[in-house]
Amino acid sequence: MFLQVLAVILMMSGLGNGHVDPDINLGLQGRATQSSLQNYLGNAINAVDGNANADCSLGSCSITNIEQEPWWRLDLLASFSIVTVSITNRMDLNTQSLNGAEIRIGDSLENNGKSNPRCAEVVSIGAGETQNFRCNGMHGRYVTVTIPGRQASLALAEVAVYASDHHH
Repeated sequence: MFLQVLAVILMMSGLGNGHVDPDINLGLQGRATQSSLQNYLGNAINAVDGNANADCSLGSCSITNIEQEPWWRLDLLASFSIVTVSITNRMDLNTQSLNGAEIRIGDSLENNGKSNPRCAEVVSIGAGETQNFRCNGMHGRYVTVTIPGRQASLALAEVAVYASDHHH
């Protein structure tokens, strides 16, 4: 009986038919990981904790070591049609490190998600600023931010992911 009631509630709320509210940040319910950890303040989950404080010394950013092609990845736990990925840059130091980063979306974990199709390239985000990147409904379970082709530290103050639909 409980499962039948739950199914009716889900269907009536729109959750049972694959509809996703485009105003809900899917990043808050995903699982984040990254290529390395600079220090205890830079955990991957910090980029999707709902706290867009761009002062990384306060512990609200994800930060990798300086390494070749660092990456950060969000597992949305299901495949979605991604409309927008929003990235907030750090404001405290090394604020140019995101320049040239790529946002990749897809269902593959090959090459840590870096082989998925590219949604956008980060040309420049000002210190502490947020920029929205349109992904036009690209399908994927994984959202990966990577800095291709060079040694760098990848720092993200906040990442938000918005989708139009859920795909099975």
